[in-house]
Amino acid sequence: MAFIQAEPKALTDSHVQQLYDRQRRAFGYLPNYAELFSHRPEIIDLWAELQRGLRRHITPRMFELVTMAAAGALKSSYCSLAHGCRLREYFTDAEIESLAAGEYEGIVDIREAAAMAYAAQLAADATSVTDAHLAPMRAARFSDAEIFDVAGVAAGRAFFSKLVEGLGALPDPAYLQLETPLRRALTVGRRIESEERAAPVESG
Repeated sequence: MAFIQAEPKALTDSHVQQLYDRQRRAFGYLPNYAELFSHRPEIIDLWAELQRGLRRHITPRMFELVTMAAAGALKSSYCSLAHGCRLREYFTDAEIESLAAGEYEGIVDIREAAAMAYAAQLAADATSVTDAHLAPMRAARFSDAEIFDVAGVAAGRAFFSKLVEGLGALPDPAYLQLETPLRRALTVGRRIESEERAAPVESG
């Protein structure tokens, strides 16, 4: 399931159990990545705090769009699937499939398209970013602070994606319940774990 195993003392560690309980409440099951953090449960608390900070100045819809764009560029199936599913609150499955393929026209507005393109570029190769890559956002009237927010969300995703992907966590079997076209569009790297698990995929 992953390259490292859960901390053997996890079942008796109250901090880890609190972590597991929060994850089960959020997803209806224990996600594969959660067990990785049994070794350093304080890290996921810090990650949650960073996420709260990054979300504070950006709309939920923009957050999910930027995150999915960054996850796709990072080839993180886990994050692409998770945040692609959350976009079902705003878009049809067919629209999400197009967005995952980098096809934005007619689906998102010019601000969202500019932010997604920048996020993908940053996540794929931050050293390749030039001032010219920011021009579409400036044309769409992003302030410097708003550009920072988009960069922060994309860069933050790189931390989490590279951590769980580098440790071999596979996307949860619950994602197998997605319709095939959407599942394939969002599976941009590692394949979904094949073990069946009775748990719904939620869009929120």
